[in-house]
Amino acid sequence: MDPKDSRFSTQISHLALDIGGTLIKLVYFSPNGDNCEDGSIVVGNGCSVVKGRLCFAKFETRKIDDCLEFIKSNILQHSGVQHPNGTAGDKFSVKATGGGAFKFAELFKEKLGIVFDKEDEMHSLVSGVNFLLKTVPREAFTYLDGQKEFVQIDQNDLYPYLLVNIGSGVSMIKVDGDGKYERISGTSLGGGTFLGLGKLLTKCKSFDELLELSHQGNNRVIDMLVGDIYGGTDYSKIGLSSTAIASSFGKAISDGKELEDYQPEDVARSLLRMISNNIGQIAYLNALRFGLKRIFFGGFFIRGLEYTMDTISVAVHFWSRGEAKAMFLRHEGFLGALGAFTSYKDQSHSTELKPHHHAVQRAVLKCSGEENFRHTPVTANVNDGEAIECSINLV
Repeated sequence: MDPKDSRFSTQISHLALDIGGTLIKLVYFSPNGDNCEDGSIVVGNGCSVVKGRLCFAKFETRKIDDCLEFIKSNILQHSGVQHPNGTAGDKFSVKATGGGAFKFAELFKEKLGIVFDKEDEMHSLVSGVNFLLKTVPREAFTYLDGQKEFVQIDQNDLYPYLLVNIGSGVSMIKVDGDGKYERISGTSLGGGTFLGLGKLLTKCKSFDELLELSHQGNNRVIDMLVGDIYGGTDYSKIGLSSTAIASSFGKAISDGKELEDYQPEDVARSLLRMISNNIGQIAYLNALRFGLKRIFFGGFFIRGLEYTMDTISVAVHFWSRGEAKAMFLRHEGFLGALGAFTSYKDQSHSTELKPHHHAVQRAVLKCSGEENFRHTPVTANVNDGEAIECSINLV
């Protein structure tokens, strides 16, 4: 993303970050100045109700300077906060989660005058998922054999479920309710593995470039299939079709070829298939272990990529014999950042999201005499883009 993109030139505020090992995810509120003067109206209780959008942005962690410039140019200068090479020195508190909230805390403080109010990573992930599942219609969906079907979430029958968050690594979390969760498993083979091996094997420089390359590939050129072993036939006795992968990258053993003899797109496709299959299988085995029927997959590894979703879904379907389904989320990459965003409280600018027009966020209400926020569902539709229209109360 261009930090100076004109689309983000309007005032934005209420920022939350999720800083991972591979990507930095941002959620921020952008008032819609077209609705009324200064983008706000005053209601009877004395609160300013600002109409606008929850917006989403991402940056590669290795290009953190782009993220710093985006925040400096589009947020701090509109929030009355100036820092190095400007004036003033008031600190600007921002919700942040992920390992980078610790690793880069001093960098953000030095460069931008931002002090991180750190939120626990697992708690933020779970809060973000619960926030979406209880709020946004058509947020969750299944994808199998090219068919995308939205899932109607029953508020009274949501828990328990398994959350599989695919970041640089993979965490698998059993969620039993709001604030009730346990990390039960995980694997080091995740998005970081895909990008790391992909860069070594294909010379791609970025996650998006590697994903785009994989679209063009054919994993069967490199993967050894059951049919390759059984002369083109199925191994029906144990339920394996001839097209099932017997060994990822297995043909490289006997082809007598070097890496440069293979097309990089085929290598990328095989790598994507290998990691997706592995995650799908491990996820189901953990769901089986705890008797969970719902498995939600999130994280920027998926990116809404049909091939990835289909591979994960097939793995879950195969190992569960059709009893379990993989489910995906429309805002899959911003779970932690959303969870951190909803944790704002007891500050001079508390957030209260309320429905207006096509609002899609869950209302976040600060209850009188209570320390925590209470969540109220709203009727909503999701925009075609990533942004979510909403209103926010400044109390």
